[in-house]
Amino acid sequence: LWRDETILDYWDHALKTYPDKVVVTDHNSSTRRTTSLSYRDLDRYAKRIGAALAAHGIEKGDVVSFQLPNWWEFVAIHIGCARIGAISNPLMPIFRERELSFMLGFAESKAIFVPREFRGFDYPKMIEGLRADLPALEHVFVVGGDGPEGFEHTILGRRWEDETDVEALISARALKPNEVAEICYTSGTTGQPKGVMHTYNTLVACLGPATGALDLRDETVVLMSSPLAHQTGFLYGMLLPIAVGGRTVFQDVWDAEKALQIISEQGVTMTMGSTPFVADLSQTDAVDKYPPHTLETFICAGAPIPRILVQTATQRLGARIVSGWGMSENGLVTSTLLSDPPEKVFETDGVATPGMEVRVVDEQGAALGPGVSGELQARGAANFVGYLKRPEAYDVDDEGWFNTGDVAMMDTDGYIRITSRAKDIIIRGGENVPVVEVEELLYRHRAVQDAAIVAMPDPRLGERGCVFVTLKPGEELSFAELQAYFETCNLAKNYWPERLELLDDMPRTASGKIQKFKLREIASALSVDA
Repeated sequence: LWRDETILDYWDHALKTYPDKVVVTDHNSSTRRTTSLSYRDLDRYAKRIGAALAAHGIEKGDVVSFQLPNWWEFVAIHIGCARIGAISNPLMPIFRERELSFMLGFAESKAIFVPREFRGFDYPKMIEGLRADLPALEHVFVVGGDGPEGFEHTILGRRWEDETDVEALISARALKPNEVAEICYTSGTTGQPKGVMHTYNTLVACLGPATGALDLRDETVVLMSSPLAHQTGFLYGMLLPIAVGGRTVFQDVWDAEKALQIISEQGVTMTMGSTPFVADLSQTDAVDKYPPHTLETFICAGAPIPRILVQTATQRLGARIVSGWGMSENGLVTSTLLSDPPEKVFETDGVATPGMEVRVVDEQGAALGPGVSGELQARGAANFVGYLKRPEAYDVDDEGWFNTGDVAMMDTDGYIRITSRAKDIIIRGGENVPVVEVEELLYRHRAVQDAAIVAMPDPRLGERGCVFVTLKPGEELSFAELQAYFETCNLAKNYWPERLELLDDMPRTASGKIQKFKLREIASALSVDA
């Protein structure tokens, strides 16, 4: 099932077959420019980036981080890194000092690419404030920046590929199928993110099920509005179109009407995202203004999907809705099929994709029969190869079964339905919220005696965070004060709880442990606006 191919094999095939075909179109909200590049043009930039990085001392196996929005430069940097054997480390644009100081230091990133500005935030200033504590970080390149760190001036403005034997460089250093190609961070039950390591054998295995089951081809046009630094965007917005010789269209700031306009104007045939994306697209009146006639398939995964939403989206968008489940560790592991009856699409998270297996087990690891909830395990070609510097966290048994931490139920046809999560996380719009880390910050607040964060349902994002707090004697705390506190902690806003509930006492077990299941029962009836 491992094909011993890298994305460069697919890239070079497309480059040879249709060099002048547009491979990427982006819509940069910072510059208000739309850029389209052919395979030939993007390859020229990628080689220049690779040669420039090598000239700046980036060696094979070095980690290159890039905290970029959905811009064409993201693709060029990744291909450039692959060509010279550097490991790509995509970072979400929402991350701030707290997350980056750990992530860059832990990966020992040697270089980072950041935007000069995105959504009003000054990224170079943030990185400059961190550099004293990041001894491995030698180079900062600023997309849209001026001076010696400016990407356009320092990297693109010089013909680095003419200053070295670039083909010999690529031949000697290009990533091989079993070498680590990507490190992406995911949040789980611990206070620190884990660096998921993928090779191209595992990454290409993630793509196979989608290309085959959905009949994707070189005419495929993918819209990706989920961040490219998220595994959904990385795999299915960047690598997948390349693998089929298709085209990808990026949206860097989500807006449902704009997305529908892009679908209409660019002839988009497929898109993928979590619940908020399909909810917004199917509920906006703009669907009448920009009818998505070319849209064939919407893969909805990353968060629990309300079944009524799938039905509404099918009717409003006129596209086939594919329900799925997966993780950063293994891509799209289960999905419904295009030939499935409506009840499978509406009521399940799909069946194991080709090359993957899933099973439901009890606490002793024994397989459970249909209709019984238990822990979901997965194994197969797409499973990642480990967590960076965390071998003890690689929860894979001798037979290759990976403990996902999700609780599921399987029907008699092998289709699963995620019922809950064993891991203490909240999935907000497809993004994992590191609950332990946020709770740790709460306990440092002068007014907080005890704190616990649980999920409360949300029709758009799937889940939002609700924090329950007991206060120290004589103290007060408002929601506005809590938000101001998280601002001072430099915590990504997506991680902030969105409702505060003050309690006199926490529900506890006899041993004193907070009973989160009781808090979840309370939160199940709450909302942000309630």
